[in-house]
Amino acid sequence: MSQSGSSLSMQMFLTALATAFAALCALGATFALVRRREWALLSTLAAAAFVYALARPLAGLDPGRVSVVANLPYNVATPLLLKWLGELDRIERMTLMFQREVALRLAAAPGSRSYGRLSVLAQWLCEVQCVMHLPARAFVPPPKVASSLVQLTPRAQPLAPAERTILEPLVAAAFGQRRKMLRSSLKSFTRTPETLLTAAGIDPTSRAEQIDVTGFCRLARAHAALAAGRSAASR
Repeated sequence: MSQSGSSLSMQMFLTALATAFAALCALGATFALVRRREWALLSTLAAAAFVYALARPLAGLDPGRVSVVANLPYNVATPLLLKWLGELDRIERMTLMFQREVALRLAAAPGSRSYGRLSVLAQWLCEVQCVMHLPARAFVPPPKVASSLVQLTPRAQPLAPAERTILEPLVAAAFGQRRKMLRSSLKSFTRTPETLLTAAGIDPTSRAEQIDVTGFCRLARAHAALAAGRSAASR
């Protein structure tokens, strides 16, 4: 078999394995008859298949919009979600199983301890709903953490205008030092954080968890406007 043929066969195998595993999990199938040693091997293969197959661009699938249903390996769940948030033009909805802690962050409201970077990015682009919470005993063998099923439905338009290339690093800087006031935490994002905050109409003494999604979008737009002003002035 040629190298290209072998590569294609491996892609088909891993894609089929990931699809089958996701379908079984979505249907609530249990593996009570699988011995622990065999389950460990199956889990390892399935996790590898998810990383390989699901991390590929959705453009390679059916030309229409797709629904993503998966019980994600928790160690790669967040990177995969962030990737899919960049491909929402191809996605009808996502129904995903997360570790409970991550699910709570996705749906968290401003002012709560769980509210953070993932909350802002997910809610900016999607309607987020925790469908159900599942205890560890719902799985065989039981994991060490509780799980939650989350449905993310892409918005027709983002919650507020903003450039993702600005919003993502802005939010990351704000929550990177969440206990600090924004005038301090945003120093890793801009040399003039107080100017930025004032331009966006946000109190410089606020902390990241106090700012809602639209507030972060105002910051992103203000940053873009200030950058454009500096560029024009330097010409």
